[in-house]
Amino acid sequence: MIDFHTHILPNLDDGARSIEEAHNLLKEAEKAGFDSVVYTPHFIEEYYETNVKEREVWLETFSRKFYDLDNIKTYLGSEIFLTNNIMNLLENAKASTINNTSYVLFELPMESEPEDLYEILYQLKKNKVVPILAHPERYPYIQKEPDIIYELIQEGVYMQSDYGSVIGENGNRAKRIINKMLENNLVHFLGTNAHRENTIYKKIPQILEILNGYIGEEKLYELTTKNPDLALHNKKINIREPIEIKLTLKEKVLMFFNR
Repeated sequence: MIDFHTHILPNLDDGARSIEEAHNLLKEAEKAGFDSVVYTPHFIEEYYETNVKEREVWLETFSRKFYDLDNIKTYLGSEIFLTNNIMNLLENAKASTINNTSYVLFELPMESEPEDLYEILYQLKKNKVVPILAHPERYPYIQKEPDIIYELIQEGVYMQSDYGSVIGENGNRAKRIINKMLENNLVHFLGTNAHRENTIYKKIPQILEILNGYIGEEKLYELTTKNPDLALHNKKINIREPIEIKLTLKEKVLMFFNR
């Protein structure tokens, strides 16, 4: 399995706070069944701005220090907070795509959908950059209007959901939406979004069991291994036909009142 979204590289964002904690996180990842991990530290303009060269130095130093983790492969990327400046950040090696491919992981503001979202996506596609939206099930405005997910997929955006959402770690709304997304072929990657040791990795066996019972082995393999591997090697991903989420009145009421 490939963990497609992590904050393990230390002292770059709000993730691992030390080399020791990062090391422990990697050991937990390996124990949970991951043989590859993608480092996706936040890149937020004027807040978290460690550039590609600096992150590569961190990666090399970290990998060299812990030779006992040779069985787990690591790759570099970013989780970029959406900005009109995103192409400039990529072209000037400030933020980075996933493993130097055409795929880029981005996140949205939590409170309100950016008005220029579709224009930014157009610019990415124009430059042959393939956008992947991090944890769509967690944004309140998407929880209220989940048809946004379907619309974005139609625009060429892939979806990466968090393992923790499956068991309600990001709230009941996120749990309801990810279940709908899984049912309707609206998830393309899964990631732990790991920040701290002794948290999500220890729950992965339980989550995998739930997912296997819900979507089956073949689809689970796609989300945990096949699609991430294709992205890491800059290959085309053929997705299943997405189905638009239609919430019933009762589900809308539950979504509004049940966080």
